[in-house]
Amino acid sequence: MDTTLVVRTNILPGRSVRIRVPESVPLGPANITLVITPEQKSTPEPGGTAAELARSPLFGLWADRTDIVDSVAYARELRAQAERRSRD
Repeated sequence: MDTTLVVRTNILPGRSVRIRVPESVPLGPANITLVITPEQKSTPEPGGTAAELARSPLFGLWADRTDIVDSVAYARELRAQAERRSRD
């Protein structure tokens, strides 16, 4: 019987880890494979302040477009089209 355990722990300066296995794991000899995977730091959500957004190269991206009269309505329509595509 193979049992997979995911253990979250901190590696301390002594470089030792103690693992307690569930009662369902049979007693006796066992092979344990240890894979050290550094914990991924979560990526912050995109966003920021209004000032950071205003400095973004994307700010004013549509400013010179002559085919877009109402950028708010245009963006709303793009989102609606994307929503319809995701349902199909």
